[in-house]
Amino acid sequence: MPTTADIERRRNYSYPAIHSWTDDLPVCRKSGVGFATNQVYREDGHRQEKHPFEDTSFHSGSKEDGGTTTYLYGVFDGHYGIEAAQFAVQGLAAELLLGQLSGKIRDQDIKEALSQAFVAVEKNYLESLDDLVAKRTSLQFQIPDGITSYEAYQNYPHIVDQINSLNGQLSCGTTAVVALIVGTRLYVANVGDSRALLCKTDKHGVHKVVQVSADHNLTNEDEILRLYNLGLDFTPASRKSCTLGNQENTRCLGNYLVKGAYREFEELAPASEEPIIAEPEIQGGIELDESCCFLLLMSAGLYKSLEEATDSTQVNKDIVQMAIAEFREQKTLTGVAQAVVDRVVRLHTDKLMSSVLTNEGQAFREDMTLLVRRFNISVNTTPTQPNILGPDTLQGILTEFYLSKWVTGQTVFESNSTSSGGLSSQAPPPPVEIPPYVDFSEFYRNIAKARKDGILPPELED
Repeated sequence: MPTTADIERRRNYSYPAIHSWTDDLPVCRKSGVGFATNQVYREDGHRQEKHPFEDTSFHSGSKEDGGTTTYLYGVFDGHYGIEAAQFAVQGLAAELLLGQLSGKIRDQDIKEALSQAFVAVEKNYLESLDDLVAKRTSLQFQIPDGITSYEAYQNYPHIVDQINSLNGQLSCGTTAVVALIVGTRLYVANVGDSRALLCKTDKHGVHKVVQVSADHNLTNEDEILRLYNLGLDFTPASRKSCTLGNQENTRCLGNYLVKGAYREFEELAPASEEPIIAEPEIQGGIELDESCCFLLLMSAGLYKSLEEATDSTQVNKDIVQMAIAEFREQKTLTGVAQAVVDRVVRLHTDKLMSSVLTNEGQAFREDMTLLVRRFNISVNTTPTQPNILGPDTLQGILTEFYLSKWVTGQTVFESNSTSSGGLSSQAPPPPVEIPPYVDFSEFYRNIAKARKDGILPPELED
């Protein structure tokens, strides 16, 4: 039976460097993405990643027949490699942006297309693993039944090492949160614990946050009931520490080991059928009226890191408030997304580094991705004025200073006020000449002498 420790995380993948056909699709200019790679906190403060970056994202738009614009956004939180996440990006785009939605206007039709897209991507990805599954099965037959894992490694170390390597590849999976906009209606589909948050305003202009995705894990009562109906009974005490095979999510794309090989895990073996599924939960269609401000799609690393750093019980609200603040400060949507991610990173680092420095254990932060899609909110477009004090500005400051202060030698006194609260009837004294910080008289004498002698460098001429 494979365990989490047995399954090697594949380290030969990083953020995709190869060209994908989705790179040629038009990018939605009303969206931006920010991210941060995972980090192991070290006492010396040096940068160290626990594994390659495994998140990826997508934000594009295209016009369907009839002129209706369709936008597709997604955040994918890979585990045990990024291959499944990359496959999902390309597969879902192919299933949804190549004319399949043409003529579909009913909510039910669009939601059905979304659901079928997830099913198709899952099927195609698992079929791509057939050769690996066959090789793994062949190796397993070479180890006699009835021996323990320890005995198998003692007697067949080479075979066990090959199986563990294949387990790492077959464990690759991903969560997915996808937003589809058709015309003026929004649909959100997700598997796993990546989230979608919609920020709206009420009739009084107060911002409200709505989570338009479901967390598919053992905190979700609907998922617990679904698993119970399959023969898996998780007690309230066991839900906090129990894993589902080699992961925590009750739904995902990919990860063959918790699907086709789920009976190899003790906690999943009693299930009457595959307990970890790829069927998405879908919200929508949501009318995108003037009350809708912006949409956030995020990997679990973002909100879980903020929860760990602040012990907040309203992390969705906290993240939306951060985003609203950054809309006022940043000049681009990518800037908004990255600034929120950076704030969460700093909060997490400040708290978790303290446990490292006090020898309370190792601290770690997962990958983070945040995608922002704006509706009825704008980024700060006010140009920043350079902080340069020219002569006129300095004169204005000094004039205002003398009108409100009395200056005598090195002492500054507030002006007196009349009993009525107006300005003092006594006229202020004339401004006192403030001596310069540096005496340049000798410099100017030398300049004049050099000019007279004809040896002044040209660059110092007026």
